[in-house]
Amino acid sequence: MSSTTSLNTARTQDLVDRFETIRSHSVSLIAGLSDADTTAQSMEDASPAKWHLAHTTWFFETFLLRDNVQDYKAFNEAYAYLFNSYYEAEGARHARPERGLLTRPSLQAVLNFRAHVDDAMAEAMDGFSEALLDLVELGLHHEQQHQELLLTDILHLFSRNPIGPALLEPKPRPAIIDTPLGWIEGVTGVQSIGHHGKDFAFDCEGPRHEVMLHPHAIADRPVTNGEWQRFIADDGYADPCHWLSDGWSWVQKQKIDAPLHWRERDGVTEEFTLQGWREVVLCAPVRHISLFEADAYASWANARLPTEAEWEVAAENGLPDIGNVWEWTGSAYRPYPGFRAAEGAVGEYNGKFMSGQFVLKGGSVATSPGHIRNSYRNFFYPHQRWQFSGLRLAKDI
Repeated sequence: MSSTTSLNTARTQDLVDRFETIRSHSVSLIAGLSDADTTAQSMEDASPAKWHLAHTTWFFETFLLRDNVQDYKAFNEAYAYLFNSYYEAEGARHARPERGLLTRPSLQAVLNFRAHVDDAMAEAMDGFSEALLDLVELGLHHEQQHQELLLTDILHLFSRNPIGPALLEPKPRPAIIDTPLGWIEGVTGVQSIGHHGKDFAFDCEGPRHEVMLHPHAIADRPVTNGEWQRFIADDGYADPCHWLSDGWSWVQKQKIDAPLHWRERDGVTEEFTLQGWREVVLCAPVRHISLFEADAYASWANARLPTEAEWEVAAENGLPDIGNVWEWTGSAYRPYPGFRAAEGAVGEYNGKFMSGQFVLKGGSVATSPGHIRNSYRNFFYPHQRWQFSGLRLAKDI
């Protein structure tokens, strides 16, 4: 056996093993949920858990099995319409705001769909070329993205239920040390950012390129709930001088006065979590805030949001306390110099969303393993806050 053949065989086996692990984990996330739980849609930005399970399966059926496995039979021809997300090259699709109306197919039918595709993939992967194995890799990371979305979407759905149901069993929270905010002097001059190396990265994470960093400092931890309460107490949500114009309009129209999933009950500030309603931990990172809120807080604190480049270079140099919340940056989600979207439908994965959104860095308690890396570029619109989004301050020096 040649060394090349041996490497291909090892890679295939690794992907087969990871395919089974990741696909099983997705199903484990809905353990204990009913068909109704997995069907409901709480807002247009969110999707039902059942849809996440079906869409990730559609990805493998459409881009791997349908196009590359002879005599493969689609599980249900209607699913191509129901579970396409935004791939224009794949034709018409069910409207996103109406995904919660899909009472049929049932949850069990979706699980049967997953089993059908999983069996076909297990049989076919031994014969896949390197290019198809790359597509399997993309599909697995795509599924891990949807695992996080499934959790945040269920969290939002359950938060809208007056009885406050919990997805996970309540358990003691780990001790979090209340430490004063410290500052780390940032690296300056010409630096490189973007993915490098042979490990997987999404196309938007490259190409690696040079940036110029000016003298700055970055906080040694994210902003906490206790610090955010002081912002609220100082009328931070009512003072227009700290807000971007669009943000101030959003605050007034939506009557925003606290992070999403916060409430006051009997003089106690609570937040809705995957374990249900719990008292806010003052020294834990604040989460479920928008870019508008993060920017206003930074202004109130006589600081600013870090740029994507400042954050990434700091992370490469050991920035502490990463991975508890996605951290808003002040950088627009735009292509890096030299970026080119892939040809075909998969080229729609990231590039076409590089308009009007901002970059978040790091990861969160809901992020799947393998998705916390310095070059990762999460992105959302500035008003969105149902994800586990927080902030870390920066300042010029």
